[in-house]
Amino acid sequence: MPTPAYLAGAILFGIIGFAAYRYGKKTERSKAKWTGIALMFYPYLTGSDTRLLYAVGAALCAVLYFYRD
Repeated sequence: MPTPAYLAGAILFGIIGFAAYRYGKKTERSKAKWTGIALMFYPYLTGSDTRLLYAVGAALCAVLYFYRD
């Protein structure tokens, strides 16, 4: 059973990923779109390791921030 912190992180990064996907699709920016897809689906791959969830999520959000052009 995942912890409440894990569930909150999965929901948070899923929402950020959905927004990035919509933005990338609307503006035809493939990096934003694919990073958004990764943000939405990577919590399924991390198991129930909360630290890994937040580390990967922060890294993917950094990718969104630095490659927003």
